[in-house]
Amino acid sequence: MTLTGNMLIGQQAVTGSQQALRAIDPATDHPLEPAYPGATGAHVEQACALAWAAFDSYRETPLTVRAHFLETIADEIESLGDELIERAVAETGLPRPRILGERGRTCQQLRTFARVVRAGDWLGVRVDTALAQRQPLPRPDLRQRQVPLGPVAVFGASNFPLAFSVAGGDSASALAAGCPVIVKAHGAHPGTSELVGRAVADAVKKCGLPEGVFSLLFGAGNDVGIALVSDPRIKAVGFTGSRNGGIALCKAAQARPEPIPVFAEMSSINPVLLFPAALDARGEALAQGFVASLTQGAGQFCTNPGLVIARQGPGLERFIKTAAGLVERITAQTMLTPGIFNAYETGVGLLLEHANAQLTAAGLRGESPNQCQAHLFVTQAQDFLADAALQAEIFGAASLIVQCADDDETRQVIEHLEGQLTATLHLDDADLEHARALLPVLERKAGRLLVNGWPTGVEVSDAMVHGGPFPATSDSRTTSVGTAAILRFLRPVCYQDFPDSLLPAALKHGNPLQLRRLLDGQGEAQDNV
Repeated sequence: MTLTGNMLIGQQAVTGSQQALRAIDPATDHPLEPAYPGATGAHVEQACALAWAAFDSYRETPLTVRAHFLETIADEIESLGDELIERAVAETGLPRPRILGERGRTCQQLRTFARVVRAGDWLGVRVDTALAQRQPLPRPDLRQRQVPLGPVAVFGASNFPLAFSVAGGDSASALAAGCPVIVKAHGAHPGTSELVGRAVADAVKKCGLPEGVFSLLFGAGNDVGIALVSDPRIKAVGFTGSRNGGIALCKAAQARPEPIPVFAEMSSINPVLLFPAALDARGEALAQGFVASLTQGAGQFCTNPGLVIARQGPGLERFIKTAAGLVERITAQTMLTPGIFNAYETGVGLLLEHANAQLTAAGLRGESPNQCQAHLFVTQAQDFLADAALQAEIFGAASLIVQCADDDETRQVIEHLEGQLTATLHLDDADLEHARALLPVLERKAGRLLVNGWPTGVEVSDAMVHGGPFPATSDSRTTSVGTAAILRFLRPVCYQDFPDSLLPAALKHGNPLQLRRLLDGQGEAQDNV
């Protein structure tokens, strides 16, 4: 398949006319062909019009048809073969095994949501049957289901060119909910985005769906994104990226005559708490696990352990000494883009100049462009509490260890933290009471709590939460990974005293879809109503 540099507006390949963007091979700093001219306001208008025209039809597609569509997208992505893998490697500098794994995760997400769609539990059907004889007033027949919000604008992420991009979790969950999707591709991997976008468009055609179910736009600046979020036909936004970018989209969405939700995953330093007994028993092993998690993928994960919190003592000293020795031997790794590398260098530079952040170890310097040199810093709890700059996210393989004098200081540090995607506890049996005392604070601060593990690696499953209080996300009630992500793009509608012939299939008296429904406050009996 030859890359064209074209956008996809429905089933049409369209050449933009605004400033072009071009992928850069971060390993060499060389530009990659082709160029991708950006969309105009007219292109955004066309994509939104098609999405709106497709919405009412697509949202009522039979569950089996929609599930098959998601599976077909996965099949089409896999059929791209090595061309997709090689282009993604060239555009990101990520190793081939990582891209292969990410393709597998992307296709797994799509097939998982196909399973969810078929089961139909996400429809949240509730039935309160009429009580005509109830006194003093009768109760009408009331039936509720979840319906999709409308077309969704999805913004591709820089660090996951497949799993958080064109056909990633935001797109998969929105399409599963019955929402058409318009993707603004990330400028770092336009070729990868075009390939996957064409796979999605081919699936739309093969499944006989309205062409407006999917469109893919390019844009070098912010204009396309703001135009998308501002269009009245867009009813929700999915975003993974920087805090500044997410806040800008939230402001644009709230400034509309009809404000809409923005589900933005933005900033997290993912604190790791090391408890005394665990440190004393296995400090060296903890240091090995920590450094492996910190430096995986050059630290370019939203769940990277950017902060370690522990009580002072011999156990922590051994941990720091071991971790520092490991960091010093870490080979520099290519980062995703020159821009991300420059931001990492700036963030590390600020810590190097900070009077209360001590450099403990630095990894090996890179000899090629855009290579991340790992860094490990140490500070004291009172200094951390006195300066909010010390908890600024550095996207890359850099972490700060906060040394606390006692349990009270540990609690103060945790209370001082902003919202997080994750919080990790490393503990042994002797630490359980200390950990239990901190759990209420941690639950207020993070969306996922881990014990004796590492936060990098986010399972796509029913129970996963990839979200958290601001600034980890713009809406702490949701998740962007796992099957509950579908709930972001739904809203409830109640149908009162409808004749059966007018009811949606999910609400009909005979329960033709054989859904699990809440009937008069209990699970539906065998005899359907």
